[in-house]
Amino acid sequence: MSALPLFVKYIIVALISMVPIVELRGAIPIAESLGLNIFIYYPVAIIGNMLPVPLIFLFARKVLEWGKDKKIIGKFFTWCLEKGEKGGKKLKETAGNTGTFFALLLFVGIPIPGTGAWTGTLAASFLNLDFKTSILAVTLGVLLAGIIMSLGSKIVSILGWPGLIGIIVAIILIVVLSIILKKRKKSA
Repeated sequence: MSALPLFVKYIIVALISMVPIVELRGAIPIAESLGLNIFIYYPVAIIGNMLPVPLIFLFARKVLEWGKDKKIIGKFFTWCLEKGEKGGKKLKETAGNTGTFFALLLFVGIPIPGTGAWTGTLAASFLNLDFKTSILAVTLGVLLAGIIMSLGSKIVSILGWPGLIGIIVAIILIVVLSIILKKRKKSA
């Protein structure tokens, strides 16, 4: 890949950030591994991740509803619908009606498996949020995920294995602390 022209590398980053599940969370570490400039790859990954969002909001649910009873694609489309409904319900239960915007922002912004712009936008359509609110929350979430992934990628590129191990330990500590706090909150 090092022989590729620079602009092609940035196009690859943009295209990877458009792919569901992978999104910007996969594009940024790849950009970092290619030695690209953070001040260019960060906005390229953000734009790439956001390009499909309006289309997802406007059409994905309709396409999934249409295809859920089709022979070849029905199971997958049904799975996507169930995931979107489940994500929407979980956001609503966690945040209530007033905190839905921030819950959607954090859902998209915290880079863990199963979250991101695609899932967040689909969940927003299931929550019947308006277009402008959904796009703003998802955009801010993508910006947050980009910051987190860029920082993590820079740490790993500078420190190597110790940096990666440090990030993994920090994530484990955060998960454990959140579980403990959640249990305390339930028991109180």
